[in-house]
Amino acid sequence: MTKVAPLRILLWHVHGSWTESFVRGGHRCYLPLLAEGGPWGRGLSGREWPSAEEVPVEELKDLDIDVVILQRPEEVHLAARWLHRRPGKEVPAVYVEHNTPREHAATTRHPLADRADIRLVHVTHFNDLMWDSGLAPTVVVPHGIPDPGERYTGELPHGVALINEPARRGRITGSDLLPAFADIAPVDLYGIGSEDLDGRHPALRPGGDLRSRELHAEAARRRVYLHTARWTSLGLSLLEAMHLGMPVVALATTEAVLAVPSDAGAVSTDVDALAKAYRELIHEPDFAVLAGKSAREYALSHYGLDAFLERWDTLLAEVIA
Repeated sequence: MTKVAPLRILLWHVHGSWTESFVRGGHRCYLPLLAEGGPWGRGLSGREWPSAEEVPVEELKDLDIDVVILQRPEEVHLAARWLHRRPGKEVPAVYVEHNTPREHAATTRHPLADRADIRLVHVTHFNDLMWDSGLAPTVVVPHGIPDPGERYTGELPHGVALINEPARRGRITGSDLLPAFADIAPVDLYGIGSEDLDGRHPALRPGGDLRSRELHAEAARRRVYLHTARWTSLGLSLLEAMHLGMPVVALATTEAVLAVPSDAGAVSTDVDALAKAYRELIHEPDFAVLAGKSAREYALSHYGLDAFLERWDTLLAEVIA
């Protein structure tokens, strides 16, 4: 295990779930704060992270930052302006790429492809494979999340899907596929904008946007977790469902083929085959329990928080050396 003395890290709050895991690493994280807030200065956004604090951007230059965690191309220039030190040249930096390339798979060049001085961190092997990273040295640090506990009951013979903005992001998130499952058993849909699909199918039931604890409790009461995303990095809600002990029915796209073992439910690009598996899990609760236990075991061993933080400590030790 790599031991790293606590570092002072400049970090933007971009993806809440990923940041929730990262700030548990024992380092001191400083989040930029602007009076008007917005995407570049939202600070903690109300999160209670003891190891993190929000700092007005005009005070950042007075901090002795050890490393910068970049997550958007604009942050390279903002960090240089606010720190009075250039990331990758005058202060160590890494760039975390959370997303799959758009618009074109396999041929999209990464914004940092011409930079050999900033390590490019992909959160999945699929992302590393598909992005044209050019000169940037790359490494994969898979996701890891805090364990919400084995809470699955499956008492409701429903499916559940967690999708933000399912109407606007329809084909990307696979929202158009949900009616095929709702024909078999009700599908309860949670996430920002889930109500926008209201009326699309009588058994498709929007549940709104819940806080994590409420969402974990509600999801775990449903019998099957549905993951219909066609094109996404690796949804942390999928990993959370597996940690809860839920059986999974998922499209075999992007990183899901590695994240979901075959005995945890069903993974396929054949929607008819997935619908058949969904029906079996809905109507055979004992089978669903066994599949959920396999999902949880795999998630704990491959996407646990301790492994995630250890990988990050190893990487940060290399970057600041």
